[in-house]
Amino acid sequence: MDPSRISLRPFRLSDVDDFFKWFTDVKVAKNLRWNPITSTEEALSHLENIAIPNPTHYSICLHDRSIGFIAFWPGTLADDKHKASIGYAVSADYWGQGIATIALKIGLCRVFEDLANLVRVEAYTLADNGRSHRLLEKVGFVKEGLLRKWYNYRGEVRDSILYSFLSTDKIL
Repeated sequence: MDPSRISLRPFRLSDVDDFFKWFTDVKVAKNLRWNPITSTEEALSHLENIAIPNPTHYSICLHDRSIGFIAFWPGTLADDKHKASIGYAVSADYWGQGIATIALKIGLCRVFEDLANLVRVEAYTLADNGRSHRLLEKVGFVKEGLLRKWYNYRGEVRDSILYSFLSTDKIL
């Protein structure tokens, strides 16, 4: 995959149809923590109220068309400002093409530049999401361990794996 074809940008309301398509795909939605969106009205509301207002929520684009997202949730408490959590997804149509790897690298560079106090990014994955584990390790995240019965996944408490990336780590 030619990295120049991939970009991160803020979401736009005009992304609603693309967003709805990949966000509701069962292969993609099965690993998202929140309940699936079921209508274009819900997708539009999500874009208007969650994605667009957050400066660290990005659309992963291929030729400027939204095919996924990467989002960082910075800590909000005074003693949490040094860390952020990350979430991401790419349309299943583009799995296995290296797009998520490139997007994650771009996103990490951007978030460490944009958030001056940030020193740590944390990724929490379902313990059985091997695809996500491989992606994080490929980029340079370090596996910190198993969090037993940590992740409330749609009403079911499941095991999670914690990964971290520090501002001093090297993107692979």
